[in-house]
Amino acid sequence: MRQSRTLPVPEGLAGMRVDAAVSKLLGISRTLAAELVADGDVTVDGHVVGKSDKLVDGALLDVVLPEPKKPPMPKEELVEGLDILYSDEDVIAVNKPVGVAAHPTVGWEGPTVVGGLAAAGFRISTSGPPERKGIVQRLDVGTSGVMVVAASERGYSVLKRAFKERTVSKTYHALVQGHMDPLQGTIEAPIGRHPSSGWKFAVTSEGKHAVTHYETLEAFAEASLLKIHLETGRTHQIRVHTSAMNHPCCGDPMYGSDPVLAKRLGLTRQWLHAVTLGFQHPADGRWMEITSPYPPDLQHALDVLRHGNC
Repeated sequence: MRQSRTLPVPEGLAGMRVDAAVSKLLGISRTLAAELVADGDVTVDGHVVGKSDKLVDGALLDVVLPEPKKPPMPKEELVEGLDILYSDEDVIAVNKPVGVAAHPTVGWEGPTVVGGLAAAGFRISTSGPPERKGIVQRLDVGTSGVMVVAASERGYSVLKRAFKERTVSKTYHALVQGHMDPLQGTIEAPIGRHPSSGWKFAVTSEGKHAVTHYETLEAFAEASLLKIHLETGRTHQIRVHTSAMNHPCCGDPMYGSDPVLAKRLGLTRQWLHAVTLGFQHPADGRWMEITSPYPPDLQHALDVLRHGNC
């Protein structure tokens, strides 16, 4: 059954676009908010409004919310290329291939890390929401590399807190177009939903605090290989930050990469790999670092650049 929410527009949201305000007030995505407005499910003082209309302080906002969707449950199936880098009774570290999601989500019917581990006979922590039990971090479907999953309840509690408190060391390698200036530095810029494309993200004044540290490992004629340390963990953070510096990840058309260069490098996805994950073991606190090698497609792109065939 659909539910209706009625609330006065607070002073702080006066002058804000309807879709942005609905998103902020109800904690839903900007895309869903815009869809509700377009369907006539949002009214202000009893009148249907457009998503770009501006709100007035004290007006009565009424939103009819869609029926909540039940999250899909993991499908147990072996996942090709999902290699186990380390495992014990508390922790499972995997090498996540491209094209694999961390856990099931609405709209995703492909393979998942949790489903692959279950099919391989691994016990995963029962802590967490039903569709993502044991998941303490995520990598985008289009990003490969090391990812850790909690095998025990102790592992889940300790690792979840470690990621929240940012005591986990996350190192990525990214191949970006051009050369960063300076060659080593920090990008500090808030990230939020893209104002006109709700399916992607952008640097925006209304976004969440995000910090990316980088250093150049190799420089080629048309691209640079970067070592990146994430201080925060926003969605698409590396892709958004490098794009905002006019140096998008190679093979990432969503954030402005050159398709001609991507084709020459043989890339069909962004060149972005989670290389190393460092954390204190949940059982005894010893520092662990798990490293993941480059997959063949990313290594091939580097070989092309190094041999001067690009």
